[in-house]
Amino acid sequence: MTAEEYYQRGKEHQRAGNWQDAIHCYIEAIELDAESPAVEAKKMVEDILNFYNKDMYNP
Repeated sequence: MTAEEYYQRGKEHQRAGNWQDAIHCYIEAIELDAESPAVEAKKMVEDILNFYNKDMYNP
């Protein structure tokens, strides 16, 4: 697969809420093309996951 295909697959996983699969696809895309838009997409997913506080939603 190409970097663009991994990036697109990552976006599909992200839309479905499959965060870990999205990150995995973005990492694959970045390994193939270091200037892929997957770099920014991966950062955004990581920011979302780092912001999420499970304790706040499960008292």
